[in-house]
Amino acid sequence: MGELRFVRLGFGGDAVEYQEAWQKQREVHAARFADEVPDTCLLLEHPPVYTAGRRTEDSERPLDGTPVVDVDRGGKITWHGPGQLVGYPILKLPRPVDVVAHVRRLEEALINACAEFGLATSRVEGRSGVWVLGDPVEQRPSAGGLSLDFDPRLHDEEFDPRLNGPEYAPSNAGQRREDRKLAAIGIRIAKGVSMHGFALNVNPDNTWFDRIVPCGIRDAGVASLAGELGRDITIAEVLPVVERQLREVLEGADPLPRAVGTTA
Repeated sequence: MGELRFVRLGFGGDAVEYQEAWQKQREVHAARFADEVPDTCLLLEHPPVYTAGRRTEDSERPLDGTPVVDVDRGGKITWHGPGQLVGYPILKLPRPVDVVAHVRRLEEALINACAEFGLATSRVEGRSGVWVLGDPVEQRPSAGGLSLDFDPRLHDEEFDPRLNGPEYAPSNAGQRREDRKLAAIGIRIAKGVSMHGFALNVNPDNTWFDRIVPCGIRDAGVASLAGELGRDITIAEVLPVVERQLREVLEGADPLPRAVGTTA
């Protein structure tokens, strides 16, 4: 791939409202499709907002009617807000597009960035994003004093973690030593050009996630760099590392078109 341009839209007191950033994405997407600009990654923070991808179910949204912005990306519902580094890589990809390969490249860059801060992260089979792996199931403490055999999340299709207290809250997954998502990824490809992207939890208040079912996943939770490292860490500290890793992975990639099978 060619040169990757970074545009820092706003952080902290200059955090960018979600709808404003979404419109900026559309503008850059149109310009990239027309080859008026190079591959571009928008980087920013948002004020607190819930956004829902196309596969979000009603049972995953806030129970109290908190507004949710429905968006045209893949995936389900998530939260954006202060302390979270959001990136929207708007890249022209070869056709036919290999969406999975694009997601894997974003994951690789973020995994490499976390490693620079001394945090080992990983992928989870069948689940996009960057994860801190928990203990083996048999070694985890049981939620609510129950044995794992009676964990209602495993057997009750109607179980709702939003209604069942802190022992099941996504923000407490680290205390339960469960798998927990550090960075969410949700993208859209239109006209061969990517939109949306990733959200890396640097030092947010993760209790915002407790009002939803993050990414529609009920048996895992969320994490942050600050929480996992046990120290203060800022967006300003993480930003240049993420930029460098994205540049190395994306500029160094040779994203061949997805192979198309033929029949005799």
